[in-house]
Amino acid sequence: MSQPGSLPLYQQISELLIRDVSAGRLIDGEKLPPEREMAQELGIAVGTLRAALKELAARGMLVRVQGSGNYIRAKADPESVYALFRLELTTGGGLPTAKVLSVDRLPKDPALPDFGPSAEGHRIRRLRSLSGQVAAVEEIWLDGDYVPAIAVSDLSESLYLYYRTRLGLWIARAEDRVSQGAVPDWAPAAFRPAVGTPVPRITRVSWAQDGARAEASWTWYDPEKVHYVSRLK
Repeated sequence: MSQPGSLPLYQQISELLIRDVSAGRLIDGEKLPPEREMAQELGIAVGTLRAALKELAARGMLVRVQGSGNYIRAKADPESVYALFRLELTTGGGLPTAKVLSVDRLPKDPALPDFGPSAEGHRIRRLRSLSGQVAAVEEIWLDGDYVPAIAVSDLSESLYLYYRTRLGLWIARAEDRVSQGAVPDWAPAAFRPAVGTPVPRITRVSWAQDGARAEASWTWYDPEKVHYVSRLK
């Protein structure tokens, strides 16, 4: 059973295919396998796959030719709820999923980059996976002025989707700085390397649609499983 707030399965599949296009695993004009074969490979019902392909066609990323098949139409800037998620499997792509570990409203950590007017923030800790492989741990801080409280059940697989649909907040841009940091002591045992091990760490500041600094975060990731990828177009 999906956890509360998770994306519908058909949308998870459409997002996976979008990331495969971005990673170059699927190229412009490529013909997809027959639907029944593709559904079997993905372990889903044919109806679910067709719903995902319909979603891609609506976004202009798929051409469905009657009697011939489904063909990829690559776009430079595909609309995706994971557009700003920069981690990919070492083999490319991968469907991001998230397990919320905790949500607390707290005084902001002074080690964070400066963001937002409130003295408090919502600290969201998550375990991130890519296509089922545990890949990263995140600590995300949203400025406290946006909402009085956040419950675990409020959050979706895409935090930015929650911001848009529930808070009217669009993350318009973000700045990432990749350095090194030790795996934090709150990281669950499912994440490897172990607590205290030096790993790559992303420090992000995110801006809202009105130009305000809305959010700051840290992401520690496993370099043996994933890479940080930023494509220039």
